[in-house]
Amino acid sequence: MASHSMGLSLHDAARQMGVPFTVENEPVDRYVEVNGLNLHYLEWGESDAPTIVMLHGIQQQAHSWDFISLPLSVDYRVIAVDQRGHGDSDWSPDEDYSTDAYVGDVEALVASLGLRDFHLIGHSMGGRNSLAWASGRPGTLKSLTIVDTGPETQRRGSNRIQAFRELPDELDTLEEFAQRVMEYTGRSREQTLGALKYSIRQRDDGKWTWKYDKVIRRRGFRAPAWTPEQLWDGWRRIDCPALVVRGDRSDIFADETMQRMAEEHHDCTAVTVANAGHLVQGDNPPDFLKAVKGLLGRFA
Repeated sequence: MASHSMGLSLHDAARQMGVPFTVENEPVDRYVEVNGLNLHYLEWGESDAPTIVMLHGIQQQAHSWDFISLPLSVDYRVIAVDQRGHGDSDWSPDEDYSTDAYVGDVEALVASLGLRDFHLIGHSMGGRNSLAWASGRPGTLKSLTIVDTGPETQRRGSNRIQAFRELPDELDTLEEFAQRVMEYTGRSREQTLGALKYSIRQRDDGKWTWKYDKVIRRRGFRAPAWTPEQLWDGWRRIDCPALVVRGDRSDIFADETMQRMAEEHHDCTAVTVANAGHLVQGDNPPDFLKAVKGLLGRFA
């Protein structure tokens, strides 16, 4: 079960954010071996319910979906994955964090868990990985949701995230990390601590550091990724209904790119969520949830 020893409990934090939920569910921690790595994932809800798989962004982990997984878990089996190098999943021994490596992990996870006719939701890096994987698997998904990313992203936002990632990553106190994240996100201390506890760890020497692989924090690190041309081509091959969501304050994902995605897909809804930056599902979970339920409701 998830630990809530720092900051607000999940349920109190969700109430504070206005998340509509009826049952105080919590996830179960599970692991699956894929491509020689142990991947950790959170499983919510009943195993025989319709399945939703969620992929987080870079520097994030499965708990970044908690505000969305909690209300959806009443009607769905939600599988929120710690992708390789993040959260409680193994780090890549050969430092392979390419798009193709992530796609291979999704493929192996889907096969291992026997998933078919499921919904896939991905944010940022997880959104591009979802797009890349789905583009080569026709007839597999019920729906695909891409959150605040697309075949093209804005350099300003990408540079901002990279600059944050390259800040000193070994700090003396948890409070130093909390202050840094509060300045970056604008969230309250209680909200920050509630989420931060899943993203950092205390080392044997007493210092605190991020959980995700240190190589990803290395200055100038760029993993081999699909080009915009490959992603646009892949996007046009996706055969399931799609939803594309952006935050109205996003400096990563331009409205023009979102509108082009809607135009170049046969069945795509584009939604801009108010009062949200790049981490849409965390900034404004109630309105994000409305958008997602609008798509999921088509299959009820």
